[in-house]
Amino acid sequence: MKKFMFITIYIIFLVISVFFINENLKVNNELALLEAENKLIQGEKEALQFHIENVVAKRQREKEKFEEALELERIKTYIKNKPDEEYVAGYLLWEEANILGEFFYDDSEGKFKRDWGKFLALEAIEKDIDPLIVYELIRVETGGTFNPNTIGPQTQFGRAYGLAQFMKNTGPWVAEMADLPYYDSLLFDPLYSIQLAVTYLDFLYKQYDNWDYALTAYHRGIYGLKNYIEQNGHGKSWYAVEIQEAAENQELLATN
Repeated sequence: MKKFMFITIYIIFLVISVFFINENLKVNNELALLEAENKLIQGEKEALQFHIENVVAKRQREKEKFEEALELERIKTYIKNKPDEEYVAGYLLWEEANILGEFFYDDSEGKFKRDWGKFLALEAIEKDIDPLIVYELIRVETGGTFNPNTIGPQTQFGRAYGLAQFMKNTGPWVAEMADLPYYDSLLFDPLYSIQLAVTYLDFLYKQYDNWDYALTAYHRGIYGLKNYIEQNGHGKSWYAVEIQEAAENQELLATN
């Protein structure tokens, strides 16, 4: 009798255990299903959010490109009309710009476009800067390629871009001095880059009244010039010397 009761109790225990195990499995399965559903919903939410962000970003890029295109077109229209509207020296100045534009084109073997040369000459002469200084600066900055898409090497301050090799931390405030809008992509526009170069050189020369100092500051930065002078006792860097000597030699060729 005792043995029968023990077996009965054992069977009841097994039945109850199996019942609770099954119930526990059901709960676990339901929890796993709920978690999977939550992950699916979360994934769908993230996918939807990602899609929305992409759409918004795309619209923003399209808006920026449209605005940039409008600004660039305005700049180019301004540049195209500038000789007729703003340069008061007239015929002789325009002829000099044409001569220099042709000279730069030939000297660079066609790499420096005629329109770039004319624009450079007009901008430089307006600021009372020797156009040959600007031209030789661009030659050095681009390694003689005159490629408007030039990207400089990585430095602790970033990279430099375009014909005149402006960095993204310098370009905006020089553009402001030139009364021009600023977008990073404009640094690759040759006319825009030339105008920034002339504006910055004009600013630096007015600061120092010395081309060695102005050119070394263009190359090394204003604080870099200060450090160079402290270390060497002068501002006559290889950069300043090379550009000025090349400009002097070119002047002899351009006037012959």
